[in-house]
Amino acid sequence: MMQRTKTLIAMTSQERSLQPVSLAKDWTPGTWRAREGLQMPTYPDACALASTLAELGRMPPLVTSWEILALKQQIAEAQEGRRFLLQGGDCAESFADCESTIISNRLKVLLQMSLVLVHGMRLPVLRVGRFAGQYAKPRSADTETVDGVTLPTYRGDFINAPEFTEAARIPDPRRMIRGHARSAMTMNFVRSLIDGGFADLHHPEYWDLGWVGRSPLAGEYQRMVGAIGDAVRFMETLSGESVHNLKRVEFYTSHEALLLPYEEALTREVPRQWGWFNMSTHYPWIGMRTAALDGAHVEYLRGVRNPIAVKIGPSVTPERLIPLIDALNPGDEPGRLTLIHRMGATHIAKALPPLLEAVRREGRRVLWVSDPMHGNTESTSNGYKTRRFDNIRAEVDQAFDLHAAAGTHLGGVHLELTGEDVTECLGGARELSEIDLERAYRTCVDPRLNYEQSLEIAMLIVRKHAQMKAPARA
Repeated sequence: MMQRTKTLIAMTSQERSLQPVSLAKDWTPGTWRAREGLQMPTYPDACALASTLAELGRMPPLVTSWEILALKQQIAEAQEGRRFLLQGGDCAESFADCESTIISNRLKVLLQMSLVLVHGMRLPVLRVGRFAGQYAKPRSADTETVDGVTLPTYRGDFINAPEFTEAARIPDPRRMIRGHARSAMTMNFVRSLIDGGFADLHHPEYWDLGWVGRSPLAGEYQRMVGAIGDAVRFMETLSGESVHNLKRVEFYTSHEALLLPYEEALTREVPRQWGWFNMSTHYPWIGMRTAALDGAHVEYLRGVRNPIAVKIGPSVTPERLIPLIDALNPGDEPGRLTLIHRMGATHIAKALPPLLEAVRREGRRVLWVSDPMHGNTESTSNGYKTRRFDNIRAEVDQAFDLHAAAGTHLGGVHLELTGEDVTECLGGARELSEIDLERAYRTCVDPRLNYEQSLEIAMLIVRKHAQMKAPARA
């Protein structure tokens, strides 16, 4: 008790503002094992699993506690409308895509989107990548049948391989070791790029992808880049010195905390801090399929000090949501909880308002974020899983309007995207058709926005934000 008192006295005012009212009771990183764990594999070799988890437990963490707490502080600011969250990346990373060009292109598109948002919304943007650990995915079925052959579903490279063979689909615990190594390599490369000035606002033109010139949006983006460059030079002329804090940005990682044995193995206590941190990522979330109040995933997340998020869909009711908030953030801690709504363009107008009203009425502190991707998935006549850009845009537009009507605040977007020239989502600036999908459909799981579509979404958010602000200036 004496040591705990000394630690509290030594904390800064910022750290004290992030303290929960009470710690999670009767919790350890492994108490989730007593609950039902959905969407997780059954490993055929228990000894190999135990050995792998022991090895993971000795490996270095991928993030630090101070990075996690810094992110939590910034999410608290986003909850108050003083920042906007941009969270994006692959639906599921693959081991094969852990290469420099793919990682740097993914970082480029997020930087370009954030540049558009900062310039248009006049708000700091909180950049969070869905990478360096997004190697596991929930699936709607446990098995898959092709030409009369039935095998276990591919659940992400953390668990098994996408090839349709019996050997590839057997869950292999050693894949967690490979995933940790690739996550570490991705984090190291991203940190090196950012620390080396890759995100320098003096030279945003360096972020251009090789095929940016072919985009119908290229002219508008280049004018924005020019305006920002002029503004930076103007500030430096007035001050007579370089604005050094424009040479790098803060960047955080996130992934779905689906494979709980992996998450547990990387959950650590650290010196000079109390409690437990999930040190596989800054910002873990759980999806709709694993958000049961009495389930293993909620039990695990309630005990870590990271900022956390939950995806909520059209089937979620206020009667289910409020107890979930109570379980995950009983002390109403600032920056602790994000609710990511993924309703679909045809359901959001009916499904979202009751949830907004319930959370507002109860006075709960959350960050509301729109995921316009997952509720708008469909299959085409030629057998591709896709999303229509018009539906993605419609859900974002409605989200802004519904939050405004409810007196709440939409504080961010959560997108599946890539910096590659893929053709996986229909429509957008080039009006991709079903025939175009055949040209460059590369995802193993869900369809992603390509570079142009991602940039277009950022520009549409800016325009919508300007429309929402216009009456206040009149």
